[in-house]
Amino acid sequence: MGSITVGIYGGTGYTGWALIQLLIGHPEVTIRFVTSERLAGKSLNSTWSLAPDITLQAAAEVDLQQVDCVFLCLPHTHSAKIAAAAKEAGVSVIDLSADLRLNTPEDFEYWYKVAHSVPELLPVVYGLPEHYRDQIKESRIVANPGCYATAMLLGLLPLAKVDLLIENMPIIVDAKSGTSGAGRNPKQNILFTEVHGNLSPYSIGRAHRHLGEVEQQLAAVGLEKGRLIFSPHLLPTDRGILTSIYAPIKDTRNGIATIQQAYEHEPLVNTLPEGELATLGHVVRTPFAAISLTPATENILIIMVAIDNLLKGAASQAVQNFNLLFGFDETTALYASNQGNAV
Repeated sequence: MGSITVGIYGGTGYTGWALIQLLIGHPEVTIRFVTSERLAGKSLNSTWSLAPDITLQAAAEVDLQQVDCVFLCLPHTHSAKIAAAAKEAGVSVIDLSADLRLNTPEDFEYWYKVAHSVPELLPVVYGLPEHYRDQIKESRIVANPGCYATAMLLGLLPLAKVDLLIENMPIIVDAKSGTSGAGRNPKQNILFTEVHGNLSPYSIGRAHRHLGEVEQQLAAVGLEKGRLIFSPHLLPTDRGILTSIYAPIKDTRNGIATIQQAYEHEPLVNTLPEGELATLGHVVRTPFAAISLTPATENILIIMVAIDNLLKGAASQAVQNFNLLFGFDETTALYASNQGNAV
């Protein structure tokens, strides 16, 4: 049994199951509980047939004193109160919802159209390890980034940090995601007959909520807000995100070198050789990000970032943050995470 005890709130969705698969393989982790409001009292393997026989509990029945850390894989607006209770109990928190990603309750209300339930909890450390590793190590509460936000920030943060993006020009981002990003609950727009042979844009322009956290992190290094134009699309596949960023840049060769240097020693981010383009095939069912860099003109750099939305965009990034919090090698339990079963 592992030395660190953990609990997972929300273990029956796609993200929760991806997380459980990783934690089962973590040599330093013992899972004490998994929650589900709908399936409380039943076994986890009643909803995921390959899962261990863990009896699901309602969140209200859980004793936080039995764990060192909790992972919150809950819908937005459902995590903050649990995070506050865990903090009070001295339990570390990794929140995979959006509840703690934005630094102010005003920003949260603007993007999510609801008042924040525990505003005094904000701000917390933003869990993008490649850029905030030292802060994560010193924290006890981490906001796991959104999937689209992870891809966008991996592409843009290195450039913004050194002021390479041309001022007052829009940054166009196009992204395509598999249907697991929409969750496991049945919805008409993700039925097989709706998505098969189709490609559907949604929340285009400046409507997608992940823009809030992306612009927050970019603003922290000096990039003015309001420049991102983002068009996400639903792909007829189960998982993966491919993001294309059209960055107005002062010098494309300098931009390429900057991104290459930023990730040269990162274990989970691969910058591809020039001329090779990032694809879903590079990353699906792995914890890696693949980045390709193409100079379109002297002042436009096309940055393509591919990740698995359930792994680097959610569960494996959460485990990466967990490893940093507890002083383990950052990649523990991740290199063997090729998830071939179910979703």
